[in-house]
Amino acid sequence: MPILVARTPVTDRHRYDRATAHLDGPVAVVDLAAFDANAADLVRRAGGKPIRLASKSLRCRALLDRALAVDGFAGVMTFTLDESLWLARTGVRDVLLAYPSTDRAGYAELTGDQDLAERVTVVLDDPAQLDLIDKARTGDAEVRVCLELDTALHLFGGRVRVGARRSPLRTPEELGTFAELVQRRPGFRVVGLMAYEGHVAGVGDRVPGRPVRSQVVRLMQSRARTELAERRAAVVRRLRQVTELEFVNGGGTGSVESTAAERAVTEVAAGSGLYQPQLFDNYRAFRGRPAALFGQPVVRRPGVGVVTVLGGGYPASGPIGPDRAPVPYLPLGLQYDPMEGAGEVQTPLIGPAADDLLIGDRVWFRHAKAGELCERFAELHLIEGDRIVRTVPTYRGEGKTFL
Repeated sequence: MPILVARTPVTDRHRYDRATAHLDGPVAVVDLAAFDANAADLVRRAGGKPIRLASKSLRCRALLDRALAVDGFAGVMTFTLDESLWLARTGVRDVLLAYPSTDRAGYAELTGDQDLAERVTVVLDDPAQLDLIDKARTGDAEVRVCLELDTALHLFGGRVRVGARRSPLRTPEELGTFAELVQRRPGFRVVGLMAYEGHVAGVGDRVPGRPVRSQVVRLMQSRARTELAERRAAVVRRLRQVTELEFVNGGGTGSVESTAAERAVTEVAAGSGLYQPQLFDNYRAFRGRPAALFGQPVVRRPGVGVVTVLGGGYPASGPIGPDRAPVPYLPLGLQYDPMEGAGEVQTPLIGPAADDLLIGDRVWFRHAKAGELCERFAELHLIEGDRIVRTVPTYRGEGKTFL
């Protein structure tokens, strides 16, 4: 019988090193066992409601297809119209474009192709967006429309806002009025509602070393969940006076359980939890396995307790701060030099583990966010055990930058 070795960060590091020993760095890998375990846990957390896969969090077609093959995942949430059309043309039958677009060439193609129009749904929240689509229209294909609800929590009579600045539509009456306008417009049909509660789904409630902040976040999120559940249900009731909704989408990796528990919600969105980037470690409700990593080679040993790796300065989007930097992950016991941080061409790392690293050894990092890692690499090496079983292109590697 084979001897089973318990999975630990130390054994993971040895597996990744062995699997990529023949490659020059930097390299990006996805641990398929961790990816699959994260997918299964997301399905469990969704409690029977389908999960719409957020493509911006993966940005790799092979891994999109792998996740969609898991029972419990259904449909894709995209981030540009160009990407939406590409996925629809190449086999994905249910695509929700989650961000309004001004891609006139894309709308020309969409409205001129009935099959594409049946596969792609676009998010709208402003009459001017309808005008833009009509000006680009080349055919009479009906555009499937999803309305977006502003999910932000308003406190102190609206003087304080907590949440992303997305849709201008907030109340049931505002959504209902806009839905009626869309329904009256030839060539458009409202089929869904989206409400992304980023202040719940994307903000960790267990921040290491910050217990007071964590408690404040938990209190805010508790109130936000209650307020939004009531308002989302009221919006759905109002919209069903106008049209029969095919879906009501909400949530994200950090709020799968609470969003799926709402009766008004028919599906939840998730994606980052498949890779489990660093920012998603800060949740009490779940613990994913790091699946996506990148390895940088050691190129210098400037002194005792210090090594320098090639590049690695891959910051994540969002408010500028230390939590947007990649995290030195393996070997354990490395951190940035506070005077230099993560560099564009070289990154000094300090700590006791540095003295055990030689020139050419690899340091494994985790990105702060999920899919943004793929904007730095043209390919991902998929690892099972201690070997690469497949190398697949990222969106960038396929020439699909989409931004």
